[in-house]
Parts: sequence; C-alpha cells; structure tokens
Amino acid sequence: MNAWNHFSITTRVTLFTATAAALLCALLAATVMIAIHRYATEHLVAELAAAGGKMAYKVENDGWSYPLVEHEGRNVQVVTPTGSVATSTPTLVGKPVMAAFVPKDMEIAIGEVCGGVFPPGRCEQVVAQPAYRDGQNWAIYTSLPSVPWYVEPWLAATVVGGAALLALAIVGLGRGIVIASLRPVNAVRAELDKITETCPERRVAMPQSRDEIRDLAGSVNQTLARLQAAMEQQRTFTTDASHELRTPIAAIRAEVEDALYAPEDTSVSNVGNAILPSLDRLERIVGDLLTLARQHQEDVQCEPQQIDLAQLVTTEHERRAETDKSVETILEPSVMVMGNRQRLARLLSNLLDNAERHADRAITIQVRQAPSSKRDLQRFPRGVAILEVIDDGPGIDPDKREFVFQRFARLDSARGRLAGGTGLGLPIARQIAEQHGGSLSIEDSAQGTRIVLRLPMA
Repeated sequence: MNAWNHFSITTRVTLFTATAAALLCALLAATVMIAIHRYATEHLVAELAAAGGKMAYKVENDGWSYPLVEHEGRNVQVVTPTGSVATSTPTLVGKPVMAAFVPKDMEIAIGEVCGGVFPPGRCEQVVAQPAYRDGQNWAIYTSLPSVPWYVEPWLAATVVGGAALLALAIVGLGRGIVIASLRPVNAVRAELDKITETCPERRVAMPQSRDEIRDLAGSVNQTLARLQAAMEQQRTFTTDASHELRTPIAAIRAEVEDALYAPEDTSVSNVGNAILPSLDRLERIVGDLLTLARQHQEDVQCEPQQIDLAQLVTTEHERRAETDKSVETILEPSVMVMGNRQRLARLLSNLLDNAERHADRAITIQVRQAPSSKRDLQRFPRGVAILEVIDDGPGIDPDKREFVFQRFARLDSARGRLAGGTGLGLPIARQIAEQHGGSLSIEDSAQGTRIVLRLPMA
C-alpha cells in the first residue's frame, strides 16, 4: 500500500482503470465466444439431426445402401436392434458403434465422443436417433467434428482484438477525464505556490464547473482570507504592543537621563519614585501579553471543575485591596458553572479593575441564573449563569461598546498613562468567556457601564 501511494493520482487511476477495463473486456470477450460457440454447436447438432432423420427415413423404407454415401467430415452408422453395425460411411467400415449411448423412448440422444472409433485426440459431436423397421427399434448415429472453443481462428482474433481495442479506449478515456478533472487542482496548487507573506491578498481562481473542485477552491480562498486576517491582526497587535511598551520605556529613559544630566539636583529615591509608575505599567502590559500567549497555548478544559459564581465573587472581592469605591454584591446562591477557576477569577478581576477605574463612587456585582431562550437553547441547554458588573461612571456610547474589546483599545477618557489601563483587560476577559462557551458584552444601563457575562449552567 505504501508503494502504491508513491504513484500520482493520475497513474493510480489509470492503473485501476486499465485493470478493470482488462477484466471487463476479457469477461465480455469470453461471454461472446461462449455464446457463439453455443450457437455453432446447436447449429451443428441441428445439421446432424437433419441428416440422421433422412437416414432413418431410408432405413424404415428400405432405401439405404451398402456402404453409405460419404459426406465430407460427416460419419453415419446404422445399428441393428442387436447392437451390430449394419452399414456405415466408408471411414467407419468394420468399426464398432461410435457411441455407447442409445436413443430411448424414441427420443434423440446427443453427446460428445473423444477417441474410440475416431482418431486419437479428436472429439466429435454425436447424435443418435431411433428408426422403426420390421417391428424393431434400430438406431442411426451421425457425427461431425466438435466445434472448437474459438469456433474459427479469424472469429477469435476479431473478438479478442475488439476487446483489446475497447480496453485501450476505456483506459485512454479514463486517463483523459482524470487529467482534465485535475487540471483545476493543478491551477489551484500553482496559484498557492505564488501566494507568499508579501502578497497574502491573492486568491485562487474559481473553476467554472460546479463540482467538488470548485468547493475546494472556495474553501482554500476562505482559509487564505482567515490567514490574511490573522496576519493583519498579528501585525496590528505587534504595532500596538510596541507602541504601548515604548511609552513607559520613554518615560523611564527621560527620568534617568535627567538624573544623569543633573545628579546634584536629584537623588536615588526621587528617581525611583519617578520611574516606579512606569515600571508598574510595563509589568502590567507584559503580564497581560503573557496571559494572552498562555491562553492561546492551553486548553480551557484541561482542569474543568464545578464553580459557584457567588462564592467566586465573594472570594475575589475579599482578596482585593481596599478601594475608595463602594461595592455592592447581589448574589444568588448555587449558580454553578464548569470551567477553570483561575481563569474565571482572572476574568472577574479584569472586570472589577475596569469598573474601579471608571466608577464615580459605586460598583454593583450581580450573580443570577436565567432560563435559556429558544435561540440559545443549544448553547445553554441547562440554563444561563449571568454575572453583571455595573459602575456609575460616564458609561460607553453604544457605537463604541465593541471597540473596547479590541486589544490595546482605550477610549479617550482612559488614554492617560496614569489611568492605569493597558487596553488588554477586556479582550482577555472576553477570550476567557468564549473559551468557557459563554459570552461577554456591554449592555444598556440606566447609568454608567453594565458588563454582562453569560456562561452555561453546569
């Protein structure tokens, strides 16, 4: 099988077609020859029966002679009721009866006899017929050489040659169809070879035919489109990350250069206090980038466990440092989900960090469960676990709600370095939600921003 896989598809299909065509054409030729041989044999038996019938008529009416008139290739014997040969054609004079079988009940008997009264290696078709004479049953035997399997040499050559030509025609036609069918595949492959990182916008040509190859070309183009989008996203992400990292690095460099330029006007503590906020920002950005990289490499289902969302909120709220914002929790007990506790805690932490940065005075956290809608029944078969984080800040315009989930995206009010955001918190939170089979979105609120997490109930 491994050696077979080394051949091209065209070669494999051609070999298979050749084998199948040879077998089928050989079967066809054999069937034709058998049919012709049977027809010729039946014709020969009919001829012998007619000749034997004429001889029986002569015997019954005393019209026969000694010896019988010889016909080319045909032998005749007249056998008495006692089993002796009364007369025969010249070639069988003095020889015993040509066949052991006799006609019974006035019916013709037919058989093939090889050897015996005939030359060695020669077979003859024998027909035995009854004749009624003087109140006794006589027998008339007639014979002719049996029809060979090939009937006639020219006929066998014609049938075999025709079958061979038919097989060659089938092989040629099959090979041509395969080559024509694979021509669009070769065109797709050639076009794919030309697509590189420098020209990801190129697409393969769609064949005119409405077949599987056209579907393949469509799938290839969709894959290329996704690859191009991923490459563009990667370039954008790299550019944004470089820009976000350059800002705190530039601030640190400026503080250090000022200290080196005028060392007498500063101290180590002053320089340290000046660059620590930028270092904190660098640490947060690098930490978020590392989180994104790990989430792409790890499977969220590696350690699934049942998690009580209310308990998770309580634990995370108690773990966080004191803040000047008041936090109200409205928690429905026993809202269970399946997932990774560490990642869901990271999701909640990111939502709370975002709320603390933008809230004026208060933050509300709600946990509850709700039945699945008909549209989401397949996604949430056991119901929906809902976690809401609401702040009383300025809120987000509806047309910008999806924008904040893009990496390094921050609204104008949050672009200052002292605001503390990296632009990765909400994208990381949404990615964690989607890995757990849920969703994260910003929905309408009477005041401020209302971020809603939906997860399937355990």
